[in-house]
Amino acid sequence: MKILALDSSGLVAGVAVTEDGVLKGEYTMNHKKTHSETLLPMLDDLAKRIELDLSTIDAIAVSKGPGSFTGLRIGSATAKGLGLALSKPIIGIPTVEALAYNLWGTEGLICPIMDARRSQVYTGLYRFHRNGEGYDMETVEDQCAVPITDIIDKINTLEEKVTFLGDGVPVFADTIREKCRVSFVFAPAHMNRQRAASVASLGEIYYNKGVFESAAKHRPEYLRKSQAEREYLDGIKQSADGILRTSPAGPLANQSVAEDEPSRPAEREREEKNAD
Repeated sequence: MKILALDSSGLVAGVAVTEDGVLKGEYTMNHKKTHSETLLPMLDDLAKRIELDLSTIDAIAVSKGPGSFTGLRIGSATAKGLGLALSKPIIGIPTVEALAYNLWGTEGLICPIMDARRSQVYTGLYRFHRNGEGYDMETVEDQCAVPITDIIDKINTLEEKVTFLGDGVPVFADTIREKCRVSFVFAPAHMNRQRAASVASLGEIYYNKGVFESAAKHRPEYLRKSQAEREYLDGIKQSADGILRTSPAGPLANQSVAEDEPSRPAEREREEKNAD
């Protein structure tokens, strides 16, 4: 099976191709350029170097979120475009799960943390269990957006050693050192950021389980609203509050509406009976 994988969920952009459990090629970049400038050129360069005919791939795996809203949109749009052009299915891989898969076979808990801004992290908890000649990954805590102290509190209750990785580590390292009461380490450079190879490896597992979708149906998963959406909703709320405060009827207007509402179902029921 041949999988093309894309990851632009964070600061790192990555493209990888695996075939029957072998990594054929991987391109990773963590630099200043935006993913819209790098992702397709990286794919084009990798395809040329490994002599890849894109029509021969079986599926496209993409990091579906959470992560950077812009990065997720770029990755999903690229995957959708390729999927539609090539008539190939899309395998959406949870970003945090793919990060944890970098540490395949590691003992203890694995805690990826991505800086989600607003004093929050995208995170989750995972561990590996031996299964014959390999390992199965267990989701202890599914990916979520929470304050860093919440996930540390959860780790403390589990009382297992833990490995942290992700771009949230340098941001929250001091908090981890201060709050974490169990033994912990930080993953080294070659495995502490998103890797498209991990997305591809998980993609094959997901595909064999029948977890994939058409390119037309694929959507990224953000876990929370974007800053623009939050500001828009906050603006609506503030406008509504201002209207209520300046309304001549004041709070009584809301009260009268609330009092009228219980009678509406009964009125509709009478109308329906009359109509019959």
